[in-house]
Amino acid sequence: MMKFFKILFISIVTIILIVFIGIIIFISSTPKLSTEAESIFQEVVKSEVPELVKGDTGFALNDSISIWHESMQPKDSAKAAILLFMGISNDALAWPDYFLQPMIDSGYQVIRFDYRGTGLSDWMEDWNKSNAYTLTDIANDGIAILDKLQIDKAHIIGLSMGGMVAQEMIIKYPERALSLTSIMSSGYIQDPELPGISMDIVKGFIKLGIRYGIIKSEVKSLKLHVSARHLLMGEYQYNLNYKKISEQVLYNIRNRNGFNPRVSEQHSYATSLSGSRYDELKNIQAPTLVIHGKSDPFVPIEHSKKYAKLIPNAKTFWVDGLGHDIPEEFSGKILYEIFNFYQSIEK
Repeated sequence: MMKFFKILFISIVTIILIVFIGIIIFISSTPKLSTEAESIFQEVVKSEVPELVKGDTGFALNDSISIWHESMQPKDSAKAAILLFMGISNDALAWPDYFLQPMIDSGYQVIRFDYRGTGLSDWMEDWNKSNAYTLTDIANDGIAILDKLQIDKAHIIGLSMGGMVAQEMIIKYPERALSLTSIMSSGYIQDPELPGISMDIVKGFIKLGIRYGIIKSEVKSLKLHVSARHLLMGEYQYNLNYKKISEQVLYNIRNRNGFNPRVSEQHSYATSLSGSRYDELKNIQAPTLVIHGKSDPFVPIEHSKKYAKLIPNAKTFWVDGLGHDIPEEFSGKILYEIFNFYQSIEK
């Protein structure tokens, strides 16, 4: 009997060691951060986080769901309003200042908001797949904000999943849109005729979650978010502003509700429920601009190329070297294209 327990003990220890070694090998393949990045993380966590919310804030209600929003006004009267829809799992602060400020300086009222499940909006604690919300529900959150701010029509910009939500909004409420700009997005993310979302990137996110998300700390949260941005770069490795990204992450942790671990599942499921918009996209009458990076490692550019052809008179802009992100290095050329697009509408 003692021999049996000895063999059993050795077997259990061996299995644990194999699993442990497997986990180490699994997470060790994640991108290694530089010494410079490590020192910036340490510096930021020891410093006071700057104020990142500078506009007029409030909450809009959509069927009792509370949605936080921020409206940023130009110094002079606004040409028009721009409503922004961010990517999956992200809150309003994921829109960087270097993308927003030129819009404000150009005379536009810019509105960003926390998706349900993120930031200061309701986190949908009772969510499950039987009562899941959809992309249309998120689009309705945007409509509730426009209603509250008494804005009849706005330019709509959506990034990644936000591009899908923006499409839904214009399909359901064409009278509320001055234009649509859909960036690195899809008309049907599960299209069997197109390459799907990169599973290598999905696996990379899982690895990062294991490496930096199990034992939580402020520094680990910074490493998680910066490493995720590196994954989304694609082949062209441009510079990231570690300090700015870190300040945005810390602002959420210290001054807001932090990050919801369940929202990625909720948003992913909302996206899968939306299905194909191909037929409805053919009926869009609003001026439309479709933008996608040629080096996008997450949502292949073939998605934008397909649905852009379906939207009447849609303009396209394919960006060399751009991954699934809007880093500062590419922001200027993207905004230049958007402003030219707006000017062609406003003539």
